[in-house]
Amino acid sequence: MVAANLKAETIALMDQRASVEAQMNAIIARLCQPGGPGITGNLLDAEGFPRADIDVPAVRSDRGRLAELRNDYKDITNKIDQNLQVLHSAKLGQSGSTPPRDSDVKQASTNSFHACTDAVTSTSTPAASISVMDEDPHVGAPFAMVDEITEESPAAEDGLQLGDLIVKFGSVVIGGELLPRLASEAQLNNGKPVSVTVIRQGSPMSLIVTPRQWHGRGLLGCHFRIL
Repeated sequence: MVAANLKAETIALMDQRASVEAQMNAIIARLCQPGGPGITGNLLDAEGFPRADIDVPAVRSDRGRLAELRNDYKDITNKIDQNLQVLHSAKLGQSGSTPPRDSDVKQASTNSFHACTDAVTSTSTPAASISVMDEDPHVGAPFAMVDEITEESPAAEDGLQLGDLIVKFGSVVIGGELLPRLASEAQLNNGKPVSVTVIRQGSPMSLIVTPRQWHGRGLLGCHFRIL
């Protein structure tokens, strides 16, 4: 009975996470519409006054709400991870109960984060670069989100998308000083393929991203926001 309740709670949490993700999608879509300020764009004009072409209070409200939703998403994901650990470690299948299947996790959310239209020209990704994992859905907690990505950048061309949650970037996983480690990993692998694990639409995915020189700034052309 306890196992059944824990499984039901986990599925409910997955539905709750999908709802949070949908709300984040809507906010990101508003902020990133053509002419919009984006998630982190400047709200002041060249003279230091609030931009007249946007509703600055509304943008600040949306950004504040997005930050709250990100925290909610992180908390819910951590709780799901804890429940899955209990269900798996208890080997409930031997007593007639089973932990949530891969399909339960992957179907818990059907929404994806919308990409800023002024940052990426397409939401499609190279088939050779991405494959849905068939392994245990517990792949670790995400530690960063892609909150900016530039058109035709290495990150965009290799399949990263706005809103992707980074679980693993090369040898970098959650813990420690993440930004310096991410920068170092990119520099050390300049021109070399790096294995990246992300969570997109609630499902873990593997990509191969190659940090490299291009016409823009940095080796990736995207920004990771630490969660």
